[in-house]
Amino acid sequence: MTHPSFESHEVHGPEARTGPVTCASCGCRLTPASDGRQAWVHFSPMGGRDARGCRVSCADSVHDASGRAAAG
Repeated sequence: MTHPSFESHEVHGPEARTGPVTCASCGCRLTPASDGRQAWVHFSPMGGRDARGCRVSCADSVHDASGRAAAG
């Protein structure tokens, strides 16, 4: 049994999503693009590396709201 304040059976639609957008490929947290687009990018990408310094193929790619890197 869960505490009543933690029950989420009444939450539907977009309100159900909480938390940051994360990359669908590597799981890194993404940050909104600074140019005003509805796009997300890796936090502080460093030439093919993520913020931790790990090499990830999508580090320099723009991502959509579901965390998938744009093709191309």
